[in-house]
Amino acid sequence: MKLHYQTLGNGQPLIILHGLFGTLENWGSQIKTLSESFNVIAVDLRNHGRSPHSDEMNYSVMADDVIELMDDLGLKTAKLMGHSMGGKVAMQMALNHAERIQQLIIVDIAPVHYERHHDDVLKGLNTLDLPNIKSRSDADASLAHFISDIGVRAFLLKNLYRNSEKQFAWRMNLPVLTQQYDEISKAPTALAGAQFTKDTLFIKGANSDYLIAEYQAAIMGFFPKASFKIIQGAGHWPHAEKAVAFSRMVMSFLSKE
Repeated sequence: MKLHYQTLGNGQPLIILHGLFGTLENWGSQIKTLSESFNVIAVDLRNHGRSPHSDEMNYSVMADDVIELMDDLGLKTAKLMGHSMGGKVAMQMALNHAERIQQLIIVDIAPVHYERHHDDVLKGLNTLDLPNIKSRSDADASLAHFISDIGVRAFLLKNLYRNSEKQFAWRMNLPVLTQQYDEISKAPTALAGAQFTKDTLFIKGANSDYLIAEYQAAIMGFFPKASFKIIQGAGHWPHAEKAVAFSRMVMSFLSKE
């Protein structure tokens, strides 16, 4: 699959992957900052943003999509960073194609299966009567019945656009994301004994419960050179919530090579 991407800056390539319901635009401030030192390649994963839609949605095919993009760009190797679902894609890439990845940064996610915790979000998104929505504020008011956090609603509503009929529509492939949610919740898969033995950084938002101590054994099993950093005052989106602290942490890690 030919993924949509944007590139900015010069230097060594740094590929950035967003999370579930996200787009490359979620990384806006980080792209600008990191592009001062790297050739940043920000990607829309399949069924998200401006990338193509497909009924197939698992970490193996998503990892292969990004490897295909690297091939198309003539990149033999790259540094790689992913958040949440994009972090699982990045882990899958590192385990399946270790020779292509120089360094790995995983943001607020672990290589484990997570219980369902987006049911209210999915219900709210699927209940939205898009043909009769006249404004983004209408959409926000409808979502508020299911999602109390205004920040989460604003994040989700970035997926809305007006189609050729001037009606609101989702850029993301909501039916497939709904159908394949259990697949997305799974851990990345790897051959028995597979490891990524290069430098790896796991970044946790202090107020998030996605990356907890009990997952450390699973992490070290796959990523024996993993190190861990915590960003205080941040939740599940530390790259947006504490942008300056996050970019400094990333730059410090990537400059070790």
